[in-house]
Amino acid sequence: MKNRMALFGVMVLILVLGIGALVTTWKPKTRTVGKLQIVTTLFPWYDFARSLVGNDGTVTLLLPPGVDAHSFEPSPRDIQTIEQADVLMYSGNTMEPWLKGLLSSLASQQLTVVDASAGIQLIGAVFHDPDEPVGTLDPHFWLDFGNDQLVIDHLQQILSERDPTHQQDYLSRAKQLKQQLTALDLQYQQTFSSCPNKTLVYGGHYALGYLAKRYGLQYRAAQGVAPDAEPSAQDLVNLVDDIKANHVLTVYDEALSSPKIAQTLANETQAKLLAINPAHNVSKADLDSGVTFVEIMEHNLHQLVEGQPCPTL
Repeated sequence: MKNRMALFGVMVLILVLGIGALVTTWKPKTRTVGKLQIVTTLFPWYDFARSLVGNDGTVTLLLPPGVDAHSFEPSPRDIQTIEQADVLMYSGNTMEPWLKGLLSSLASQQLTVVDASAGIQLIGAVFHDPDEPVGTLDPHFWLDFGNDQLVIDHLQQILSERDPTHQQDYLSRAKQLKQQLTALDLQYQQTFSSCPNKTLVYGGHYALGYLAKRYGLQYRAAQGVAPDAEPSAQDLVNLVDDIKANHVLTVYDEALSSPKIAQTLANETQAKLLAINPAHNVSKADLDSGVTFVEIMEHNLHQLVEGQPCPTL
């Protein structure tokens, strides 16, 4: 009897320890005392936030590496991460409609929400998919470096309000980041001012409208704003005709997405195929390596120079 009781006691102890281990596994993320906790939805905001906070805060990218931002839906753990944050930075209801209802239900009283599109003049998409009404706004406004300057100023103000102790640090880092973007903007302007062929054909969804408008490019996209919008056979025929009529040498496919449509266009026109990253997200390898928004856009410019082709500066 004593042996049976002892065995029973050991089993209870194992069970308790097992439950304890399970609870520990699902323990909510602990906060870093004295540092701002910032959660961002897309990679540009993640990169801008980490550039501004330096070692004075922690920045989390909600969008998993390699995942398309348009189809993202938050998990319960993502919601918990948002609730524990001090600052949430997102792109606006046009890009992330899922967040509108969530914000009204959040229990956190400490959360400051930063709408990156505040004060930005959104443009309409020229391509109209049958499932997208005329007047659909293009949410990819971070591909205009002038817009990014406004976003950085807005973020710097919010960080300074939440953490006045490091206000001068935030101001200094914001200034440095804006200087990098100004230099990059000038490089794009100078490149395309001397580029003979300014027709940009993109085999992905309508993501490069802001970049094309800023630098005077004639932009053609195979899909609408939503990346799951499939072009019709007639859409592709029209685009092939445009490529041939404008003597386009390169079709660009969308990094992190299937190149199937772009490959079809390239095959039909004997055009070269190169990739461009709209910078809403990055691969896990790039994220782990610490790639920056500026570096992505520098690589995009290299691809554009090679594909148009444009004279190098």
